[in-house]
Amino acid sequence: MKNIKSKSQPLDSLDEWEDDVVRRYPEEAHKAKEEFRNYEAPARDTVKEFYRINHINQTYDFVLEKKNDFLKFNRREMSLWDAVDFLNTLVDDSDPDIDLDQTQHLLQTSEAIRADGHPDWFVLTGFLHDLGKVLCLFGEPQWAVVGDTFPVGCAYSDKIVYSEFFKLNPDYNDESFNSKYGVYSPNCGLDNVHMSWGHDEYLYHIMKDYLPEEALYMIRYHSFYSQHREGAYDHLMTTHDHKLFKWVEKFNPYDLYSKAPTPPNVKELRPYYEDLAAKFLPDTLKF
Repeated sequence: MKNIKSKSQPLDSLDEWEDDVVRRYPEEAHKAKEEFRNYEAPARDTVKEFYRINHINQTYDFVLEKKNDFLKFNRREMSLWDAVDFLNTLVDDSDPDIDLDQTQHLLQTSEAIRADGHPDWFVLTGFLHDLGKVLCLFGEPQWAVVGDTFPVGCAYSDKIVYSEFFKLNPDYNDESFNSKYGVYSPNCGLDNVHMSWGHDEYLYHIMKDYLPEEALYMIRYHSFYSQHREGAYDHLMTTHDHKLFKWVEKFNPYDLYSKAPTPPNVKELRPYYEDLAAKFLPDTLKF
């Protein structure tokens, strides 16, 4: 978002990262590739610079530090809708497809899921999935909020986008972290693996006591493209992980390809989502 841009935030928009994911993985798009997220002059250099900073700084110690800090949940306590309104202060004025606030983007995702007849917890997950981006409002730079996610504490896969930048990461030459398994053991399970820090991991920890496991996998791993598109970390996963990743794969098209220029009617839809949230979540959430 332009109003939070700084030297450590190279993207013109937080959504520019997702635009780049669509460019990399266009095969599921509901519109033809050339019709969707169409920039006359795509600023791909900003995405590359974003990943350079991300890959240099996402170390094992950095992730542990962020978890120790943010998982105290002592920043703010809000109802779900208050949190969504808070997220709306990140207004994106550079998206080439659409001029919607965060509430409308979340509703487009969840309404597409609802239209396809999925369970109510799946619909709610669509509505929640980007809520962790409030990290930007708590002072986190873009590279610690969005981006493809990946394990830290072991060798960085060459299947990760712009993997060449990991050579500048301190963990790259650290013998404790640069082997295939690093600090982990074969097929230890993803719940025992530390993922790079960002909105996915943060929101997972906020929601982990309230939603079904399938929903939690969607939230936690929907940006883990090197695995659910490339299979790069099978050696850390269990059979159970693979089973749950089917839900991650089911979720992603709704996240990436549900944007449309017709805004949802927030006033009409709000009572439905308030009732839906009340079925799963407490009155307030700690951030």
